Amino acid sequence: MNDKKLQALITLLDDPDDSVFRIIEQELLKEDTKIIEKLEQIWETSLDELIQSRIENLIQQIQFNDTKKQIKKWSSQKTIDLFEGFFLLSRYQYPDLKLKTITDRLEKISKDIWLEFNNSLTALEKITVINHILYDTYKFSINFPNINSPQNCYLNQLLETQKGNPVSLAILYVLITRKLNLPVYFIDFPKNPILAYIDPQIATAAHGKNVDSPVLFYINPSNKGAIVGRREVEYFLKKHESITRKMVTSPCPDKTIIRRLTDTLIQAYEELGYQDKIDDLQEIASMLK
Repeated sequence: MNDKKLQALITLLDDPDDSVFRIIEQELLKEDTKIIEKLEQIWETSLDELIQSRIENLIQQIQFNDTKKQIKKWSSQKTIDLFEGFFLLSRYQYPDLKLKTITDRLEKISKDIWLEFNNSLTALEKITVINHILYDTYKFSINFPNINSPQNCYLNQLLETQKGNPVSLAILYVLITRKLNLPVYFIDFPKNPILAYIDPQIATAAHGKNVDSPVLFYINPSNKGAIVGRREVEYFLKKHESITRKMVTSPCPDKTIIRRLTDTLIQAYEELGYQDKIDDLQEIASMLK
């Protein structure tokens, strides 16, 4: 759309006829996020509450459309990046979120852990170091007083407050271990996800050649990274027939992880009765199948 037509449409935002505004709205929603700066300028200089309200709604819809576009593009890639998915979902609520701000924080945490590593550490000892830095130094924890808060699902809020829910905390743990090149994977347990340290060679050496699992041990990120033995998981499997062996020995795909986080976010907004948020996120969830 050329600048003259765009400007003409913007000047009609105060038209009292709602049917006229809907036509203008549909045209403006065809534009990308570049139009937001112009809309914000008009909002700042206008004293008309109707115009301000309409502009606020337009900006939100344009930003949501952009987020959907980015998530759809992300989910259709051959190689899915977990961090990018977490970041894009966080942009749903925080569209101005800066990538560098988030990456810098993750790099700082990862570097603090890496500085404590040495070549002689075993897998278990490395996890112990990670747990110390994440839970003792940075004080990450489950936000039990507000466990159903939507804020627990957003990466920027998790890094800022050090409070999350079982799903977001598990994803953060995986992101950190990936930066450290450790084979730690998200296991999609029904309630609280756990993590698995998967290394077939070490697992065989530790548990014997006849053991049919590549998992060395499990990690519970909701309980300060407590180590969970394979026998405990075996016992859990016997009590819950709906949980298959494959579920606890196979890494969960990154797209499925973000879908799990999206479902958790939808449940949080259902608790609050925010139907508009629920509708938006269900639309996003449909892209993650």
